Amino acid sequence: MANFEETKAQIIDLVNKRIVPGASFGFINSAQTQKFIYGNKEWVPEIKPLKGDELHDLASLTKVMGTVPLILKMLDEKLIGLHDPINKYLPEFSDKRVELFHLITHTSGIHGFIPNRDALNTDELIQALLKLPVTDTFNKKVVYTDTGLIFLGLVIEKFYQMPVQDAIMKYIIEPEGLKDATFEPDAKRCVPTYEVAGQMLQGIANDPKARQLGKHCGSAGMFATLDDVMKFAQNMLKPDKKFLYHNFTNLNPGRSLGWDVKPDGSGHVLFHTGYTGEFLAIDYKHQTAMVVMTNRVHPIQTNQLFLERRETILQSFLDESCDK
Repeated sequence: MANFEETKAQIIDLVNKRIVPGASFGFINSAQTQKFIYGNKEWVPEIKPLKGDELHDLASLTKVMGTVPLILKMLDEKLIGLHDPINKYLPEFSDKRVELFHLITHTSGIHGFIPNRDALNTDELIQALLKLPVTDTFNKKVVYTDTGLIFLGLVIEKFYQMPVQDAIMKYIIEPEGLKDATFEPDAKRCVPTYEVAGQMLQGIANDPKARQLGKHCGSAGMFATLDDVMKFAQNMLKPDKKFLYHNFTNLNPGRSLGWDVKPDGSGHVLFHTGYTGEFLAIDYKHQTAMVVMTNRVHPIQTNQLFLERRETILQSFLDESCDK
């Protein structure tokens, strides 16, 4: 039975080498769960140790823990069709080729620069996004963007007549029993990220679009504890999630519905990251999972060494999972 000792050592080494302030992480191996808290919550303005019950800025894990499950629920209930054109729900978006499928698999080709993006309010940013062009990567290449999940959030709002983040809380987070996950965190419980305009972000989303769009952002903005993400990972290992564990595109590397598929699109492992230093790997075949929350952007955002080590840690998890 895999005990993930090598993977655990590599994660702890991130802290010991001061690549990250601290790490809250855990492994699921069939019915067994192990959790570890190591290092510090923050370095600036003072060093504070991690306790393990902190709320972490999940960044893009919001996509797979909130927006994607709600879209899957809507598909299951036949409210929407995977191959419906976006234009059916968001008529301001004019290209009729692009389907919900392309949004959820990051194959829409929607890509582009928005001038003065940070100066726009919520409505202005949404309108600017809806006018972005479809490039020649459409349906030919997986290009990871926030835009697709923001659009899916807007589709959700059309049906539920409420902001996407409220819908995620009501229909996904509360029914799944993720008791601390929230879009409105108590700042005192949060791990701080980095400084914006002279203020350390704590309990405020690191993602600029999430700050602009507020409750209308389906791509980022959720905060949660290690326990919440571990419980979500456990739910993802259930038999009814099996359909997610393969490449839904004809591309290599391809994509599942919302998830990266590792290794090489073979479909045994789902993987997703969050900009702030979170990542999640779920191996349905071996009934194992890994959750890592590191706050790699504190106190400054640039951290290339972490990104390299993340790949090594994932590979170690995959190797040890196979040894089970």
